[in-house]
Amino acid sequence: MSLEPMEWVQSKIAYLEQAVAEISDVVFRQHREIQSLQAQLKAIRERLAGVPSEEPRTSEQERPPHY
Repeated sequence: MSLEPMEWVQSKIAYLEQAVAEISDVVFRQHREIQSLQAQLKAIRERLAGVPSEEPRTSEQERPPHY
């Protein structure tokens, strides 16, 4: 049993509309996640900007790993 050309087109359109809606949802979720990650990165950068930089330590100044 084959579909009539118009039914076939309507079926394809319905499938494509569903696919577009699903992709739109994914993109929206990813956008929210990116915004959240950007905010976290900004907060980390601000925290790191407030940390005074130290002179590089020599191997004699480093604690051994068992301390």
